[in-house]
Amino acid sequence: MYFLESVLWLTLNVYHEARSESDLGRQAVAHVTLNRAAQQDLSVPEVVLAPRQFSWTRKKKDNPLPEDPKAFLACLDSAMAALIQEDFTKGATYFHRADIEAPWTRQLTYLTQLGAHKFYQGGGPEEKGERATDR
Repeated sequence: MYFLESVLWLTLNVYHEARSESDLGRQAVAHVTLNRAAQQDLSVPEVVLAPRQFSWTRKKKDNPLPEDPKAFLACLDSAMAALIQEDFTKGATYFHRADIEAPWTRQLTYLTQLGAHKFYQGGGPEEKGERATDR
C-alpha cells in the first residue's frame, strides 16, 4: 500500500505543479519530490503535504483530485518514469516558475531550466525559517 500511496501523491504533485509541461518537465518535478524525500528521509506524501512547499497544497482546495483524466494519466506516466529512471536534474530539490521572481532562490544553487520551471539545489527557505513560495 505504501508504494501505491507514494505513486498517487507523486502523481498528484506532478499534475498540480507541471501538468502542462513536457514529459521531461513533469519528470523533473517528480525528481524534485523524490530527491527531497530521500534527502530528508521522509515519505513522498510527507514531502508533498509539508507546509508551504508546493503551490497547490498552500491553496485551500475543496477537491485536489484531477479534473483532466488525460493529463492525470500523462502525469502518472511521468511519475513512474521518474521512479525507475536515473535523476537527470543533478539532484534538484527546489523549483519555481521561470516567469516569476523568487527571492528565496538566492541561497540556492541554480541547476537548469526545463520548460517553464527553473531548478535548484541547496538549503531551502524552510531551513532558515523563511516562507517558500511558488514552487
